[in-house]
Amino acid sequence: MSVFLDSELTVEERGADAKFRVIPMPLERTVSYGAGTAKGPDAIIEASNELERLCMGIEPCARGILTEDAVDCTGALPDVMQRLAARTEAAVKADAIPVTLGGEHSLSFGAVTGVMRALGQPVGIVQIDAHADLRIAYQGERHSHASVMHLLAEQGVRLAQFGVRALCEQEAKSRIVNKVFHVDAEELVTGNLHAVDLPEDFPRCVYVSFDVDGLDPSQMPATGTPVPGGLSYYQSLHLVEHALKGRRCVGLDVVELAPDGNPAWDFTAAQIAYRLMALC
Repeated sequence: MSVFLDSELTVEERGADAKFRVIPMPLERTVSYGAGTAKGPDAIIEASNELERLCMGIEPCARGILTEDAVDCTGALPDVMQRLAARTEAAVKADAIPVTLGGEHSLSFGAVTGVMRALGQPVGIVQIDAHADLRIAYQGERHSHASVMHLLAEQGVRLAQFGVRALCEQEAKSRIVNKVFHVDAEELVTGNLHAVDLPEDFPRCVYVSFDVDGLDPSQMPATGTPVPGGLSYYQSLHLVEHALKGRRCVGLDVVELAPDGNPAWDFTAAQIAYRLMALC
């Protein structure tokens, strides 16, 4: 089995009491443009072996990183989501932070569901994404990558979206109905904004969902739905870092990598995952 940061971890740092549990989720069922997300988790984990232990002046891996077996993605999508929910629920109950590596963005429904079940309290999502993912359904599928945040909003989950630059009228209306906090890509990029305050009443427990297409295609072309005008690498991470100030990160995912043969993009996704661990 492949292990995240395998080349750097000591025996003690990969034990059952690790603070981070990496959960590979090679889901590719509802992609609507480019393909390849099923290969994303393996590519991220392989690239992670080229990372340095030190990140932002600390060593997140010193708190331990346990890599689990990949989630079975066969069968009906609601069943697949429950399999992932059971994994993230178990991680949180073990006082660990689940780090789900995708795979398409629809997986966030299962991941967040498990985290909420374990915590039994409100969770807010900080989402880096080129898309709002607020369609009621897409191509007849409610568990689509394009409707994952709608499903979560229906459950009362608060959303904070950064970097969106492609959405439909249905999603614009959903933002109003569901009181979605958002600062879109054009405002962020043209204003060179790296810090945005969340609403005061936003939940203290935060789940970070990082869709790599939130980055500009010049920095992340290996994704199924690239959109011009995106965030830079540092800008996206600074936005997450600021959003977490005074709050607690209870889980995260990095999704929508579609490897294209250039290891630079796999490494970028792996570095994002590790840096997000450093913010927790």
